[in-house]
Amino acid sequence: MLSNWREITFANPEFFWAMLIIPLMVLWYILRQKKLYGTIKISSTQSFTNSPITYLRHSLIVLRCIGVAALITALARPQTSLSWQDVTTEGIDIAIALDISGSMLAEDFKPNRLEASKQVAMDFISERPYDRIGLVVYAGESFTQCPLTTDHDVLINMFSNVRHGLIEDGTAIGMGLATVVNRLKNSEAVSKVAIVLTDGENNRGSIPPITAAEIAQKFGIRVYTIGVGSNGSARMPMQDQFGRTVYQNIEVKIDEKTLKKMAKTADGKYFRATNKKSLASIYQEIDKLEKTKLEVTEYKKKSEKFVPFALISVLLLLIEFLLKNIIFKGIV
Repeated sequence: MLSNWREITFANPEFFWAMLIIPLMVLWYILRQKKLYGTIKISSTQSFTNSPITYLRHSLIVLRCIGVAALITALARPQTSLSWQDVTTEGIDIAIALDISGSMLAEDFKPNRLEASKQVAMDFISERPYDRIGLVVYAGESFTQCPLTTDHDVLINMFSNVRHGLIEDGTAIGMGLATVVNRLKNSEAVSKVAIVLTDGENNRGSIPPITAAEIAQKFGIRVYTIGVGSNGSARMPMQDQFGRTVYQNIEVKIDEKTLKKMAKTADGKYFRATNKKSLASIYQEIDKLEKTKLEVTEYKKKSEKFVPFALISVLLLLIEFLLKNIIFKGIV
């Protein structure tokens, strides 16, 4: 309610010129008081005491001025606008295929590749409130963690629960993309987008990555591939024979040739992320390339707010009239 009063407008603002009458009323009152009450010179005022009611008589001009100001404000017709928007979207359906294989635990990203990839993807989702987005996870096989949805709170919660070990280890890139295609193929969205993120080479699954990309292209699905991993080697946690966590430097092996061909086949683009910052910039670029088109129609409804001012004016002028003719009768 308070925000509505901050957005108040006036249908007839020209009436505020009438406010000039208020200082004239005050001036007239002062001159009238001097005329009604003469002055005499005496040696001392100790024998004279003024009743408080004598001073209170000046409250009449205050009430009159405020009442007139409220009346003028009411005549200016204060209004508030209630506005809302009708948003029509040319939707984009996006499915993310996230590699959760053991190598995603490498710590060349902080805290590791998997957690960094999850966080950046969740930030990307938060920036696209009008799109349906889904999540597929894959390692040695793949499954849908979250189907296409506009309920991004649920989707982000699903992302939070993703971890290594949910499925058999390995890197089935082709299966991950194939599962995404299965989710997007029947979509009626204007644009259908697959984002495939991996840090390795395809070594599992019955569907080769290029074949999955060709299927995506036939269904009009654009494929963006992201290779995640620093150049050279990366620090990797492993279990020794006693179950203790030890670290080894493992060579980073990303099949960039295949990822590039997948993207090219399905009219997309290949990106390489060597740290969390570059991964975030990749999602920002994808965000720019795949912008949702919006048609926004704004509606406004005016609400008249002159009644409170009119009531205040009537009340104050009535009080002034009653005080003048009852309490201060014979004084003013």
